[in-house]
Amino acid sequence: MSLLKTIKKPSDLRALTLEQLHELADEIRTFLIDNVARTGGHLGPNLGVVELTLGIHRVFDSPQDSIVFDTGHQSYVHKLVTGRQNFESLRQQGGLSGYPDRAESEHDVVESSHASSSLSWIDGISRANKLTHNNDRYAVALVGDGALTGGMAWEAVNNIAADKDRKAVIVVNDNGRSYAPTIGGLANQLSGLRQQLDKFRTHPAYETAMEKLKDKLKGSGPVGGFTYKSLHATKKGIKDWWAPQGLFEDLGLKYIGPIDGHNQRAVEEALQQAKQYSGPVLVHALTEKGHGYAPARADEADQFHAVGIIDPVTGLPVSKPSAQSWTSVFGEEIAQVANERDDIVAITGAMLQPVGLKKMAQEHPERVIDVGIAEQHAMTTAAGLAFGGLHPVVCVYATFLNRAFDQLLMDVALHKAGVTIVLDRAGVTGPDGASHHGMWDMALTQIVPNLHLAAPRDATRLREELREALDINDAPSVVRFSKGSVGEPIDAVDRLPDGVDVLARLGDRAAPDVLIVSVGAMSELSLDVAQRLNSQGVSVTVVDPRWVLPMPKSVISLAARHRIVVCIEDGVRAGGVGSRLRTEMRAAGVDTALNEVGLPTEFLAHGSRSEVLERVGLTAQQVARDTLAQVLGTKVPFARPLPGQDLPTGQIPKL
Repeated sequence: MSLLKTIKKPSDLRALTLEQLHELADEIRTFLIDNVARTGGHLGPNLGVVELTLGIHRVFDSPQDSIVFDTGHQSYVHKLVTGRQNFESLRQQGGLSGYPDRAESEHDVVESSHASSSLSWIDGISRANKLTHNNDRYAVALVGDGALTGGMAWEAVNNIAADKDRKAVIVVNDNGRSYAPTIGGLANQLSGLRQQLDKFRTHPAYETAMEKLKDKLKGSGPVGGFTYKSLHATKKGIKDWWAPQGLFEDLGLKYIGPIDGHNQRAVEEALQQAKQYSGPVLVHALTEKGHGYAPARADEADQFHAVGIIDPVTGLPVSKPSAQSWTSVFGEEIAQVANERDDIVAITGAMLQPVGLKKMAQEHPERVIDVGIAEQHAMTTAAGLAFGGLHPVVCVYATFLNRAFDQLLMDVALHKAGVTIVLDRAGVTGPDGASHHGMWDMALTQIVPNLHLAAPRDATRLREELREALDINDAPSVVRFSKGSVGEPIDAVDRLPDGVDVLARLGDRAAPDVLIVSVGAMSELSLDVAQRLNSQGVSVTVVDPRWVLPMPKSVISLAARHRIVVCIEDGVRAGGVGSRLRTEMRAAGVDTALNEVGLPTEFLAHGSRSEVLERVGLTAQQVARDTLAQVLGTKVPFARPLPGQDLPTGQIPKL
């Protein structure tokens, strides 16, 4: 019988023998490979944390003890042992989230999948436990995949370590790339010795004895003080020789490790030692991303960090995308520009390949900087590079711009730095859910003085607008584009003097009814809306501003000549491009009705891009239906009445 099927809740794990745990770990890996191969998802990270997750749930008592997953893509094993074993619709609309989700389980604490925040969470949770006298509860963070490169993690460590009387446990899932190889006889000997030393060091009696000895020596005059300092220095020297623990213990954290993160017994012994200690503890576990799956281990890029639908035996994609991706278009163009201009320097936050910088890094390795998961640092470093005479290009997912907003505002914009920010995966991204949708970037950037914002509609415009952005040297510029494949080129019927592209003029050009302002990737939908309206006798003009900040003057002029303006964007409506257009129109004395069509100010659950857009009403059919009603005067905002009509007629206008 399947062992996994017998696990309905974490406490069921405690009845298993060590041999059964080994069997369960193998079964979980097989389950993950088979199921994630069918749906896509974060395979490599979860294969690497099987034993760690089982150990955490056997030693600690969730949900009484809070277990927080940093970059929550490591939570698949956690889902399996907390009663969620239906992975058939993983990351699909209505199915399991690819991250922890409070709506799914009481065992899920933190839903956000932005890295480096878990330690601040357990700092807060452990403080709350102490203040509310829940002194039997632990706060445990599983942090890894580079999250310790984020400054926020170290801010939290600084605070956690300052309080010696809190039950906070940090489990560092170290995939082995940052330290020497963890295999071989010497490594095994050191690991065994470390575990024995840690059993002794973390025992409460040891700490009590050491405190008494310290007080006695320090209180017995100059000789005693000198003896204490000498013994303490010797102790520190020996400890630092055996393991890379000095940094953590200097901050005040008890350090246990390094341990083999795939040795179930070693994992649980280390966690039990951490649990016995009276203060904050860091457990350092060495693991392999993709452990137990040869195709993942052979993948030099990222050990199958995230995969699409693959053959579970070979690990190869079942089908290759037929169209080029937005990311690859950018990657080709930035590499070409770097060949032409020596001042171009690219910055990434631990995502060199996902944001399209691999080719540039291969050709100009000295001009591609990976700062780790540190978007704030990346943005201010860019300001410094610009001051030094270079043109930096900061490449991040759109959702992660949120993390560097203060630096964009105060370090880049205030100093008029010529920095280009390239936002990949802008708008609705789909299966990664609420924390990964890049839907806030246009609203955030609206309030940054002098910022230039481009939203290309196709590959040609992406190349074009990127080069235009790189020519701006006295202000920040932003170029945003979607996730996935680029559609077919959408050529303009006319380009206005200030760079605005007219995509369509349908119906009576002398008395146009509707002006559709299409932002970026919404051009295909906008043209569909225009065709639907025109089939009902409504005349329509469709424009793509290309640069939505600053708002082109010709868009304002066109708005004045139409009865209603519809701005369609895949960002939040509140404070978005439509909102900015309304402000600019009013400032110019244009009172044409305007309807902002975009995303609601909500956290949107996972699903495919098309499913999410349909769920929020952002479809051609819905937008056309609403716009027609506004032209007829049966839905606000009402279109401006036709000449000679004081009120909306409620009928299709005779054109």
